[in-house]
Amino acid sequence: MTGRALIIVESCFGNTRAVAEAVAAGLIEGGAEAQVDDVDEAPSGLPADLDLLVLGAPTHNWGLPTAATRAKARAQAGPGKVSPGVGEWLKTATVPVSTDVVAFDTVISKGWLSGSAAKAIAKALQRQQGRRTALVRSFVVAASKGPLAAGQESDARSWGRELAVSVGSR
Repeated sequence: MTGRALIIVESCFGNTRAVAEAVAAGLIEGGAEAQVDDVDEAPSGLPADLDLLVLGAPTHNWGLPTAATRAKARAQAGPGKVSPGVGEWLKTATVPVSTDVVAFDTVISKGWLSGSAAKAIAKALQRQQGRRTALVRSFVVAASKGPLAAGQESDARSWGRELAVSVGSR
C-alpha cells in the first residue's frame, strides 16, 4: 500500500520550505505519495484517506509565528504579502481522526533557549482537536534568515524516508 502525505508549511525566508521539500522527497523515495502546500493555500478540510499530515513552521519568539512576527520577517525579506500561518490554520482545520500528524520547525539552535514551533504545533493540536502528534523534529538554520545549517536538508530527507515506512505500514 502506498500512503498519502500532505505537508503544510509556513516559511518566511525559504528555509522551512526547503525542509518541507526535502521531507517530501524522502517520503517519495520511501514509496509514499507526498505533496507540499504553503499554509495560505492549504485546505481546512483534509481528505479522509490522508495517512499523514506534516506541519512545519519557523520558530519565532520561542514558538509559532504570530501576525506581528510574520510582518517583521516579511519586512526583512522584502516585498510580499503577510499571510495567516500554521497557528491560524489549526484553528479552522479539521484533521481526520485516522490521519497521523507530525510537526517540524526551523530553529537557530537546538535546545530550550530557542523554543520550538513544532512543540507549539503539538500543543495546539492537543488543545484544539484533542490530538497528540507522534513526533516533533527541529532543523537548524545558521542565522535568522538562514541558510539551513550543514546537513539539515539531508537529515530532513532521511526523516521523510523514516516517515514513509510508518505511512506504508498502516
